[in-house]
Amino acid sequence: MAAKPKIQEYVIEDGKVHPFAVICPGGGYAFVSKRNEGVPYAKLLNAKGISAFVVSYSVGEKACFPAPVDDLAAAVADILTRADELCLDKDNYSVWGSSAGGHLAACFCTENIGYKKYGLPKPRAVVLAYPVITMGKLTHEGSELLLLGKNPDEELVELTSVEKQVTKNYPPCFVWCGNADDIVPPDNSVMMSKALEANGVAREFVLYDGVKHGVGLGKRLPCAGWADKAVDFWLRQK
Repeated sequence: MAAKPKIQEYVIEDGKVHPFAVICPGGGYAFVSKRNEGVPYAKLLNAKGISAFVVSYSVGEKACFPAPVDDLAAAVADILTRADELCLDKDNYSVWGSSAGGHLAACFCTENIGYKKYGLPKPRAVVLAYPVITMGKLTHEGSELLLLGKNPDEELVELTSVEKQVTKNYPPCFVWCGNADDIVPPDNSVMMSKALEANGVAREFVLYDGVKHGVGLGKRLPCAGWADKAVDFWLRQK
């Protein structure tokens, strides 16, 4: 497992036990967009009684698969090791990811390249905002290049195309995107929703009209309130 990654911690310190979220901001595997897709999410979750952790993972020339997944797994393992100290509910955590961070979160929630491979408990839910899902024809090319390199092997492309790795044991999933996204094709979210449905996995998919890519919480946009819906979805899961 990777060395301990950098984690920004937003822990509720009231002596009570809280569920927690592990957040993977986007950035095309080139950078980590914490200001837009990390810190604002954590603060919203705190307001709902949920502790949150924003993870910095391998990007740029260090992003070669499976390094980002190693980093996320190391972060989750570290957080769980300190769960009692931080008053966290070890049995109730979710993973959140936006854009390329959505691809990372979605990969972590598979059994063969994610949580089970690392000996970690399955998340109670995964929340994906305008995610990269496939490494096939409809991928975000910049993310694919940094993660898999030039002319990747077809087996590796399939392994990291999450829509092909979903099984009945995939965590319940909330996924959304905008139909005006011209960075990551909305078909990524559509194919994820279809894969979840085909495997009988609890899911909620929302397609927002006129919303573009990278909007974060989307305040004053048609998608405003998506994070509230995601939290409600997560907390309904048993």
